[in-house]
Amino acid sequence: MKKIALLFFFLLPAGGFAAGKDVTLKGVTMPGTVMLEKTPLVLNGVGLRTKVVFKVYVAGLYLERPSSDGLAISASEQHKLMDLVFLRAVDGADVAKAISDGFSNNAGEVLPAIKERIAMFEKLIPSVKKGDKLSFVCRPGAGVEVLANGKTAGAIEGKDFAEALLRVWLGPKPSDKALQAGLLGK
Repeated sequence: MKKIALLFFFLLPAGGFAAGKDVTLKGVTMPGTVMLEKTPLVLNGVGLRTKVVFKVYVAGLYLERPSSDGLAISASEQHKLMDLVFLRAVDGADVAKAISDGFSNNAGEVLPAIKERIAMFEKLIPSVKKGDKLSFVCRPGAGVEVLANGKTAGAIEGKDFAEALLRVWLGPKPSDKALQAGLLGK
């Protein structure tokens, strides 16, 4: 019986946990709840971004209403927060390029309309070192605010942009399926 229980434990998805609970992954703890202005957000899921064999960052997705449907989350009218805590130093241009590739793969028909805003967004992404945090705050109808280590780097307007940004991680062609599953709490 112990072998069956142990086997079941190892077969659970890496990101599977109860929404709203603190989670530690690769030494990074994401709190179960955060306040965005006066709006409480719960941790929907946590995942690890790997590129080839390199562990790049731990991401946490915070929502007003937890969900496991990536497209519904990106389109929803609620406050959303995506936190990326870096496990290694990465040049800002490389981070921006990776996210930009995600836009190309997941934005769909809205891509031409947001191209200029993607270029502006890329300029907001700084180089990061181990332990640095990039945050993307999505407010209903207001677009995305970019924060680097808690300080505002700038903002990009438009619900269409905010939706496309979240689809980078939650859309049909994410660059890292395991990361997507973790963010969706699967």
